[in-house]
Amino acid sequence: MAFDIEMIEKVYANMAARVDKARELVGRPLTLSEKILYSHLWEGTPSQSFTRGKDYVDFAPDRVACQDATAQMALLQFMHAGKSKVAVPTTVHCDHLIQAKVGAKTDLAVANTQSKEVFDFLSSVSNKYGIGFWKPGSGIIHQIVLENYAFPGGMMIGTDSHTVNAGGLGMLAIGVGGADAVDVMSGMSWELKFPKLIGVKLTGKLNGWTAPKDVILKVADILTVKGGTGAIVEYFGEGATSMSCTGKGTICNMGAEIGATTSTFGYDDSMRRYLAATGRQDVVNAADKVASYLTADAEVYANPADYFDQLIEINLSELEPHINGPFTPDRGTPVSKMKEEATANGWPLKVEWGLIGSCTNSSYEDMARAASIVEQAVAHGITPKAEFGINPGSEQIRYTIERDGIIATFEKMGTKVFTNACGPCIGQWDRTGADKGEKNTIVHSFNRNFSKRADGNPNTHAFVTSPEMVAALAISGDLSFNPITDTLLNDKGEAVKLNPPTGDELPTRGFDVEDAGFQAPAADGSSVEVVVSPTSDRLQLLAPFDAWDGKNISGAKLLIKAFGKCTTDHISMAGPWLRFRGHLDNISNNMLIGAINAFNQEANKVKNQLNGAYDAVPAVQRAYKAAGVPSIVVGDHNYGEGSSREHAAMEPRFLGVKAVLVKSFARIHETNLKKQGMLALTFANEADYDKIQEDDTINFLDLTEFAPGKPLRLEFVHADGSKDTILANHTYNESQIGWFVAGSALNLIAAGKA
Repeated sequence: MAFDIEMIEKVYANMAARVDKARELVGRPLTLSEKILYSHLWEGTPSQSFTRGKDYVDFAPDRVACQDATAQMALLQFMHAGKSKVAVPTTVHCDHLIQAKVGAKTDLAVANTQSKEVFDFLSSVSNKYGIGFWKPGSGIIHQIVLENYAFPGGMMIGTDSHTVNAGGLGMLAIGVGGADAVDVMSGMSWELKFPKLIGVKLTGKLNGWTAPKDVILKVADILTVKGGTGAIVEYFGEGATSMSCTGKGTICNMGAEIGATTSTFGYDDSMRRYLAATGRQDVVNAADKVASYLTADAEVYANPADYFDQLIEINLSELEPHINGPFTPDRGTPVSKMKEEATANGWPLKVEWGLIGSCTNSSYEDMARAASIVEQAVAHGITPKAEFGINPGSEQIRYTIERDGIIATFEKMGTKVFTNACGPCIGQWDRTGADKGEKNTIVHSFNRNFSKRADGNPNTHAFVTSPEMVAALAISGDLSFNPITDTLLNDKGEAVKLNPPTGDELPTRGFDVEDAGFQAPAADGSSVEVVVSPTSDRLQLLAPFDAWDGKNISGAKLLIKAFGKCTTDHISMAGPWLRFRGHLDNISNNMLIGAINAFNQEANKVKNQLNGAYDAVPAVQRAYKAAGVPSIVVGDHNYGEGSSREHAAMEPRFLGVKAVLVKSFARIHETNLKKQGMLALTFANEADYDKIQEDDTINFLDLTEFAPGKPLRLEFVHADGSKDTILANHTYNESQIGWFVAGSALNLIAAGKA
């Protein structure tokens, strides 16, 4: 029986009437995305139609999910909300704080010792407030959500950008910061600008070496890392229905890499099979009663150009395996072109490591198909040229693939089996020799490949591809190896051509597990005590941010003018810093240390205008804070791309940064800044970015007139006394301005005014 089946049945009971009313109001057939959006309005039955990309709308998500690195701050904030229990089903998953080094058993034991304080905190808070708790080693949040909680037609939010993975089961699942999660956990509405819609029509059928991963790698190549910003991507067509549910999950997962609000697929037989295989036939029975409401109206898919803001068509029968990278997930190269591209760009051809897993590709099907390549290599006497590691997506996956001999197959090739956790995908990888900084190449089936993300080495060229291609490239040890056309030499000197991968979509003997790792909360948590030591360096109770004083900000200093790509990894690094995610003061020591200073092209070296010396970004900002001097940050396009981590907004807020002025924002980061009471502004004229000088002092000229739709004027006073007045746009509505005035959205909740 499914978790929260009563809630799911209630969603379906309301769906028909709400969608029918929305169709009447909009006056045309509806996409799947619109059906889910309109059926989850905070007001209940729709009373008006909304304009895509313009109207802010209040929604009522069905559930919330948090991973351990972001859950700490989210739950610390929730403790201030004054609630006795979460208002919607909520779960916490311990998957980020486990390092990959030796192997699953040893690494998990080390994590349980090193992060015991944090795990105990999350466990006790979950127990107290009615939150389901998934213990360390239970698996990766998004795989567990897909296996246990996702359902067609539902809406959920999660404190991780890859929450979107649940779109593989027909949900609208959206990554948010912890403050947004606190709203929903507190029983309040959740606000989102009504998204635009991108339709992706999939024709033909995947074959040979091509996998679902190649669909999103192609889409990322087409749309780039910001092409999906503010939009939902809806996949449809014969190619979509012919694909497995977990394959759909992979595609939706990496929608985060194009900036999409989320991605989804219509309810079909692959979802029915997956729900039944994971013990949720009751969800199938309920969904089948409203099946026509769990996909778009027939007219939409028949004439998609009339209903989507943008339309992309991909013929899966012609799609070639892709290898995306390095350093960005949207640089796509078909396998047939890789040798030419790598040679032209000086990318190291020798593959040092192959890594399979992460929330993107850790399903049974992924593991089975990759193992089929390993089995061939072993059978033919081919010695792998690269090291190899896997992260199963959940304990249920690990237990089942061990039972079915898949792990044994991997181990024949010397594969390291890491914990059921994120591991190398998020920088939790203690890679031997990474500290040497040598130029090298790795291939993985993860979702992101930003510089330094996996192993901390800025010279590691990381390439994203499918699990089966990872296996082939790791075995060959050659980035330019094309398994469709090339051969490998075995131990007898014979040329061997690998056959295309094979693998069951779902285990023929069913899934199995002894202990999935779930801890149900106490029925009454009122007596549960949550303890945070005042001397802890891992956890710190939060103090409210100060409210706005009602005056123009004046005399502010430029902290940094960030050059080029500035992701949340640049603003608040992961890896070893994950241990401080529950301690705002300590984690703030990594603020913007990865951002490149436009004036010297160096990281973590900015000018302190108080003394003229250059120092680390956090050190300079702490000096400004101590002196009572406000500051601002200036950035480039798609600022805050990547993770949902709200620490990238909370750290500058905590240290005294007042505003972030950029060419454009990634959606989640802009919202996170707003929630924390900061000013998130964009250049009205992008060329004004070039006017910003290193010694600038900034005065806000009309912040006292802050209003929706009204740009702000900022005066930049240069060292020589000259001035530039720059117009800054914003997207704040009245309620969001209220967050700024109050000091943060949480301040309003705590005061009972939200």
